[in-house]
Amino acid sequence: MMRITATLVLILFFLVTITVLAQRRNRDTKIPEGVTVHRDIAYVTDGHERQKLDLYVPADTGENLPLIIWVHGGAWLGGNKTHYRPMAYLSAGYAGASINYRLSQHAIFPAQIKDVKAAVRWLRANAETYRLDPNRFAAWGSSAGGHLVAMLGTTGDVAEFEMGENLEVSSKVQAVVDYFGPTDFLQMDTHRLPDGLVHDAPDSPESKLVGGPIQEHKNRVAKANPITYVSKANPPFLIIHGDRDKLVPYHQSVLLKNALEKAGVPVTFYRVEGGGHGWFRDPKVPELTKAFLEQHLKPKQSR
Repeated sequence: MMRITATLVLILFFLVTITVLAQRRNRDTKIPEGVTVHRDIAYVTDGHERQKLDLYVPADTGENLPLIIWVHGGAWLGGNKTHYRPMAYLSAGYAGASINYRLSQHAIFPAQIKDVKAAVRWLRANAETYRLDPNRFAAWGSSAGGHLVAMLGTTGDVAEFEMGENLEVSSKVQAVVDYFGPTDFLQMDTHRLPDGLVHDAPDSPESKLVGGPIQEHKNRVAKANPITYVSKANPPFLIIHGDRDKLVPYHQSVLLKNALEKAGVPVTFYRVEGGGHGWFRDPKVPELTKAFLEQHLKPKQSR
């Protein structure tokens, strides 16, 4: 009982923290001038209230804009699309999308990745309408969002996660930015910090996601592990993780990096020394992210 109580306290602290920080960032971050915002677009007809996205399209920047798709975190229990983290990129020649998806209290996995894929297919099917380049999509997420963008990047050819509308177009993305996302839930407690979140607990975020204690549902956990689907066909990855993360052990990203490298997938991996669960002050993090997105989403200038 003590373990469950400690887990609940950590989850509550985590959700309150990200909510407060997101609200603060929303106050401090303004949408750049000239950007048209299309809010609450349903990417599933007559679907769940969470199956909506916001789309940010800069004006006067030509056609065929590269798109950065943001997938929020929140332990699959909370969070929303309201704060578009890559806001600064809207002034640098990118369009943006921010996706909501069903949370674990609405439906267990794989509902979440099915939603994210449905949103990507909607964006690709409607790319011409919104001046987007359907061949230059990047997915970026942190924590639970990092898990989902990693799943998106590794399951481009996995038919069982493709359901609903716009099935004539692909849910593949051309680049993935994974900030401290979980991968193999079964190994999380083996590598957690002494005062970190207990993931094997029946009320942990991972257990709620798969519909029961993770160690009792290993097949479900394998299905929710992006490493299960790694292949040479996966897009390039940028993975960033703090080595003092109390919520998602650093080793989770090491596992994904190793699997991608073994398969021959281009991967850039950065360890934030002393970094916790995000909110990094290391200047290398934004530098690497900017360079990665430019490399994979923007064509080289002809000289």
